[in-house]
Amino acid sequence: MRQQNVRTLSLVVCTFTYLLIGAAVFDALESDTEAERLRIIESVRKQLQGKYNISGSEYKLIETVIIENQPHKAGPQWKFAGALYFVTVVVAMIGYGHSTPETVGGKAFCIVYAVVGIPLGMVMFQSIGERLNKFTSIIIKKMKKMLGCATTEATDVNQLCVTGTLSSIVMTAGAAVFSHYENWNYIDAFYYCFITLTTIGFGDFVALQKDNALTTKPGYVALSLVFILFGLTVVAASINLLVLRFMTMNTEDVKAGDYEMQDASQSVVTLDGELMAINGKLLAGTHDSEGREGRVGSFTSVATVCSCTCYPKPHHSPIHTSHRYSVVRSPSRISNLLLEQGSGYKGGPHQGDQFPPLLHDSFMVANYLKTKRSSV
Repeated sequence: MRQQNVRTLSLVVCTFTYLLIGAAVFDALESDTEAERLRIIESVRKQLQGKYNISGSEYKLIETVIIENQPHKAGPQWKFAGALYFVTVVVAMIGYGHSTPETVGGKAFCIVYAVVGIPLGMVMFQSIGERLNKFTSIIIKKMKKMLGCATTEATDVNQLCVTGTLSSIVMTAGAAVFSHYENWNYIDAFYYCFITLTTIGFGDFVALQKDNALTTKPGYVALSLVFILFGLTVVAASINLLVLRFMTMNTEDVKAGDYEMQDASQSVVTLDGELMAINGKLLAGTHDSEGREGRVGSFTSVATVCSCTCYPKPHHSPIHTSHRYSVVRSPSRISNLLLEQGSGYKGGPHQGDQFPPLLHDSFMVANYLKTKRSSV
């Protein structure tokens, strides 16, 4: 339990530290460029307003028209090809934002469709990823056997290397294809592939948005959809290995913590005043009663928990000159764990208070003690 708490706290600290580092790096890389672009846009806006005598409201109207026209450059977005591309992006949780439903019915259906489609897509990707991991494990075993390795078992590290390599191949090949069709430089195309397959989906680069590609290039549309689905499957296989590995470690810690809690809270229970172990061993019993003739009797028992069914040998320790007696079992002497048949309790007012030799069940011992007490 303690190890699990330390790991969870470490993950929280590392995650927040990672977020702070990322924010600092992007602040240093992008903030100056953002300020410069804003300055240039403001300068151009003032020049256009002065050159064409455009008021501020008219300029905002022109901006709105240009922004609203941007998604339509790729042609109709809601014909079957465009709609298929849209629902694929929804189910895959990429969400470019290049086209969004405008009608009330479209928005309501998008909510319902996403609620059903996203879990379905996640289960499908994870299932195919598991099958892919199984296939790669078989290939790894055969390769190790052919190479004469000492161990032919496919470890998680081996599978991660294979799926990671396959993910890199898919991204690099896809970047080359999109660089050719979209006229992007290779870095932008690789950036688009990575943002797509990791389901980040910024939307600053979106395929199929030029020259009416959704309606005039069906082959390119099919290639883009295959890239998204197959690439997400490969990435899901890698993530599946990482998540399963972490969950296995976490489950082991949880089980260890459960065992500790059981040992602390359920290993010892009380039965009719007796302190009993969960396995049935009698740990301690105390009883004080006033006898009929004014004699006070006390019984004290301390025993170690052993795996056998034997009971300690009682011995008499008289206290003062009165009729008080005590039965003590010492856990430090092995001889006291042996029970001699026929050995009576001598020197005390109650002979035979030791356990009978046949009472090897702890609950029978408890009932026996209860009976003896009621007779005092």
